[in-house]
Parts: sequence; C-alpha cells; structure tokens
Amino acid sequence: VQLQASGGGLVQAGGSLTLSCVGSGSISSINYMGWYRQAPGKQRELVAAIGNGGRTKYVDAVKGRFTISRDNAKYRMYLQMNSPKPEDTAVYYCNIGSGAAQALGVYAFPYDYWGQGTQVTVSS
Repeated sequence: VQLQASGGGLVQAGGSLTLSCVGSGSISSINYMGWYRQAPGKQRELVAAIGNGGRTKYVDAVKGRFTISRDNAKYRMYLQMNSPKPEDTAVYYCNIGSGAAQALGVYAFPYDYWGQGTQVTVSS
C-alpha cells in the first residue's frame, strides 16, 4: 500500500487549505484512515480519523474548523482546513492504520501505512 499526500503550503490565518491523500496498492475496502500532524519539538498527533462508512473523529483543537472526507471509489482522502491558526503549523501525514481505527472504537485493525508528509505553514 502506498499513500501520497499533497496540498500543503503557506496559508494565512483565517484562510483555507485542502490536503489530499491518494492511495494505491492492495487497499482493503474496509479501512480506517486518518490525518496526523507533527510540529517541531512535538509528538505526532492524530488530527482526524474517518471510517469507510464515513464516521469521523476529530481532536478538540480542530473541531469545527477542519473536515475530513474520503472518496472510496478513487482511494482518496481529504482534509479541508478552514480558519487555520498559526498553531496548526506542522507536517501533516496521511495514514491507514490502527490509530485511526481505535479513535473510532475499532480495535481489530492491525495495519499501519503512512504517506510522506506535507508541510503546512500558517502565517499570522
């Protein structure tokens, strides 16, 4: 399984940005996907998760501002970032894996695939 993230860049606070992730390879029709981020000096954190049925989960810091979605037919996942803040600056990673599954209450999903990161910088 290969994941390719794109869409990062420089955005002003209060603007908007959309990240995309496309998957290829042997992707099961049942999977759990998520966007993670890692800021300098901080641990990687799960920002948003989505199940194949569309159920979602967000970290409190982005609720109401970010929207995760997916297009199963195209093996794509998106993160719409509205009203970003400087503290959202980080490298963002897309993932198919157990972390997203557990965030959605599923504990029998022993996979972990990562895309390369895409840098998001929010200017004040």
